[in-house]
Amino acid sequence: MEQKDQLFKQIFEANSKKIFHLCYGYTGDSDIANDLLQETFMKVWQNLDKFRNKSLLSTWIYRIAVNTCLTYLRTEKRQAKDELTDNIIENKSEEYSEKNEQIALLYKSISKLEENDRFIITMVLDEIPYPEIAEISGISEGNLRVRIHRIKQKLTELYNQHAKL
Repeated sequence: MEQKDQLFKQIFEANSKKIFHLCYGYTGDSDIANDLLQETFMKVWQNLDKFRNKSLLSTWIYRIAVNTCLTYLRTEKRQAKDELTDNIIENKSEEYSEKNEQIALLYKSISKLEENDRFIITMVLDEIPYPEIAEISGISEGNLRVRIHRIKQKLTELYNQHAKL
């Protein structure tokens, strides 16, 4: 049991920052992102013995995190809290310094992207190699590069719209 604890601790330390960024990209709220991070790693802990090394461990964890975020968003949409979430994002961004404000604005812009684009751009920001992103997202590397270019254009557009508000 102690060996599993040690392994899990190493896995958490190696992946938690990236998974937090992914969750924050989906929600735009650090408290919810922390909850989703914990939920993701709870699932990782529960299923660690089921991991079969058919992909990288980080890829497997990303898939769990994406599914956890998507499940949360579906539940959130049913509860119609979108306006509340926007208010929370706006209120929190007032507490940040200028640089943090830009980062918050970036994540707010990311949260306005479509679900698949959100998780692709978050992986790009976390410097996940393109072949791994292609495997996680299930699209070819060539298509991925085109998709990322389009996502960046859309993100720039969204960022500039929010910056003017």
